[in-house]
Amino acid sequence: MKKIIILLIAFSYFTFYGQNEGDIKKSVPEITKIYKHLHQNPELSYLESKTAKLLAEKMRSYGFEVTEQVGGTGVVAVLKNGKGPKVLIRTDMDALPVLEKTNVPYASKIMQVDIEGVERPVMHACGHDIHMSVWLGTAKYLAEHKKEWKGSLLMIAQPAEERGGGAKAMLEDGLYSKFFVPDFGLALHINSSLPAGKIAYCPGYAMANVDMAQIKIIGKGGHGAYPQKTIDPIVMASQLVVELQSIVAREIAPVDPGVVTVGSFHGGTKGNIIPTEVNLELTIRSYKDDVREHLISAIERKTKAVAVSFGVDKKNYPVFKLKDTYTPALYNNPELTENVVSKMKEGLGADNIIKVDPVMGGEDFARYGKTQDNVPIFMFNLGVVNIDRYNTFKKEGKQLPSIHSDLMIPDPEASIETGIKAMVIAVKSLKK
Repeated sequence: MKKIIILLIAFSYFTFYGQNEGDIKKSVPEITKIYKHLHQNPELSYLESKTAKLLAEKMRSYGFEVTEQVGGTGVVAVLKNGKGPKVLIRTDMDALPVLEKTNVPYASKIMQVDIEGVERPVMHACGHDIHMSVWLGTAKYLAEHKKEWKGSLLMIAQPAEERGGGAKAMLEDGLYSKFFVPDFGLALHINSSLPAGKIAYCPGYAMANVDMAQIKIIGKGGHGAYPQKTIDPIVMASQLVVELQSIVAREIAPVDPGVVTVGSFHGGTKGNIIPTEVNLELTIRSYKDDVREHLISAIERKTKAVAVSFGVDKKNYPVFKLKDTYTPALYNNPELTENVVSKMKEGLGADNIIKVDPVMGGEDFARYGKTQDNVPIFMFNLGVVNIDRYNTFKKEGKQLPSIHSDLMIPDPEASIETGIKAMVIAVKSLKK
């Protein structure tokens, strides 16, 4: 009986994953070479022209029909392979304004002028270079093994994920109308807390609605020795910062997560001068849309109430402004997630697939599932930490460098191989 079970498991793995697993391993050195080039040559949001050109050229060489400059620097590559599910696979391309300190031989030394005209150091500190490499490796494998799957691939290389605008730009440029509406959407993101070889997933809400906001508090300036002749915007702003914390604590149900963080507080020039205004910058996080709306409304209400309590003239009431960088909450379709994860467990081993809790970070991949088409989407996490490094850090009780850190560096070969395997499995698991 045990022999039969073992044979069935082996047969299931062999027939599902296919006899060409070795072809992925063979492609890893070539893809890793591309990864190192991408890591050495990062580009900031909305400026990913060289990166986009490289990806477009590679996808054409794999046999995809490629369209460039979609939503700016975005690339769309289409491959049709008979009747079957239409699948969107997304990668992001942009890097961060971070000065790299990893000291690897292929570390970035790039400086680039950003869209505000400021020269910045640039680093792929969020793993988009791994994302692109897995995306290319997946495309190459699926193009070379058409007998193993049927359907159509809509593979997109997206700009400006770090600024929250790339997905919106591609959709507004007609991604679904110019090409086709997918039946499913897939993506991955690195996890800098997991060793290479591991996959993490979270069904349902996985990442948050993200809003960024500005508040200008206007008072009446004057001498610090004569506060009675002023309306102190620093005191007003300080009171507001404390008041804002009561929104989540007392206005939102405890079972509904929410975050209001004031990350920037600027006002004044000198210790004995009460300024006229103070400027605050906030981030607002939630999962549910009604919670998001309540948080925004309550912030506006409390901002006005503080001004009223200090006797501010109506014409000088605070100015509350949401930035145009809203990112909707990432909702991993539970049915799609369960289907893909079950096949990943078969193909990669159940011990390598880990269920994790949702986080309050943001990801504009969510937008591909938020159109009127209601495309089911699923983003999973890819462990990228070198296993020896991971074990050393754990043994010494140290915290691994997080994403966006100047010390974050993946183990490329192991990460890319697992990522390609996982994404190929995901695509092959889908049924229309």
